[in-house]
Amino acid sequence: MKKLVKIILALILIITPLGQVNASEEDTFRVGMEVNYAPFNFSEVSDENGGYPVANSPGEYANGYDVQFAKKIADGLGKKLEIYKIEWDGLIPALTSGKIDAIVAGMSPTAERLEQIDFSVPYYHAKMVVVTQKDSKYKDAKSINDFEGAKITAQLGTFHVAMIDQMAGVNKQESMDSFPTMIAAANAGTIDGYISEEAGAESAVAANPKLTYVTFDEANGFETNDEDTTVGVGIAKNSPLTEEVNKVLSSMDIEKEQAEIMGVMTKLTADEEESAGFVDEVKSIWATYSTLFLKGVVNTLIIAIVSTILGFLLGLLVAVIRGMEVKKTDNAFTYYLH
Repeated sequence: MKKLVKIILALILIITPLGQVNASEEDTFRVGMEVNYAPFNFSEVSDENGGYPVANSPGEYANGYDVQFAKKIADGLGKKLEIYKIEWDGLIPALTSGKIDAIVAGMSPTAERLEQIDFSVPYYHAKMVVVTQKDSKYKDAKSINDFEGAKITAQLGTFHVAMIDQMAGVNKQESMDSFPTMIAAANAGTIDGYISEEAGAESAVAANPKLTYVTFDEANGFETNDEDTTVGVGIAKNSPLTEEVNKVLSSMDIEKEQAEIMGVMTKLTADEEESAGFVDEVKSIWATYSTLFLKGVVNTLIIAIVSTILGFLLGLLVAVIRGMEVKKTDNAFTYYLH
């Protein structure tokens, strides 16, 4: 009987922590994002502007349009939000493996992605524009066909590249690898413009006084589809969470929320003043990321000091043993060290 009681108690001790873990997971909404795609999601060093701590990157905070919507969804679900920083290519694998519950990362429901995961109803609708210089002859264009002869580019690997073909008579340029690269080219005048969605264009213009962007009405703008221009929450196939998230989103005024939140986020990510040179840029980077940098330096020094001490002690031990006189009666360990 005593053995049986002990077995039962042991099982209770084992099962109880597991139950606590499962209960904890049920109360948590684990969201994955890059934390590197402003104004949708970006990194901060504090929660001063409404940032949220990144669970797998201590000392780092995530903010942006995606973060604010993730908070609203978590609140609607009655769960605690946890944000995980994951590279873009690793988001879907992290979701399908159960490491996260959802992807809230400016991800569109393309046909390829829909084969792997499900998506909620949209929480963002993109409007396509052309970014150009304020003094460009194309700044007052009313139609995408008013750019004849213009050197136009778009980001490599995006549907924006194919949209250039809708613009009559333009000089299509080689695709560029990132938005910062295109912004630099537009500032320098090596291109006449690039295609962007409006939120990204607002951020670029706010940070670069030489730039502006051109919008178009529905009849004179780009032809797009929901697969390209809407953003939804990525959720595992056939998960009941999809219906729950849809219920939360359906109770919100998405158009109103988009205008308010995106406006705030684009202002946060923009530097309103022109850079006065390399030194000022370094000062700005230091002011923003100095805390993370100093923590990295301290951690590196600790690892270096501990490694040096351990290496010294190990070396001293080997030196002492090798300095000992080896006798036939010594054990094999001492003999081989010598």
